[in-house]
Amino acid sequence: MKLFILLIGMVLIFEGLPYVAAPESMQVWLKKISEMRPEHVRIMGLTAMAVGLLLCWIIQG
Repeated sequence: MKLFILLIGMVLIFEGLPYVAAPESMQVWLKKISEMRPEHVRIMGLTAMAVGLLLCWIIQG
């Protein structure tokens, strides 16, 4: 459980980092994403999840 909470904390750090480092660029990027079709956003999310799962699988193997 401790490792799981640590992982959630790390994800939050990495998710928040671009907003702190370059907020103007993030606003532009988020506007572009909001203008995309939902199907494309879903594909991007699934791709990110697949890459994350692959990385976890490789590291654990």
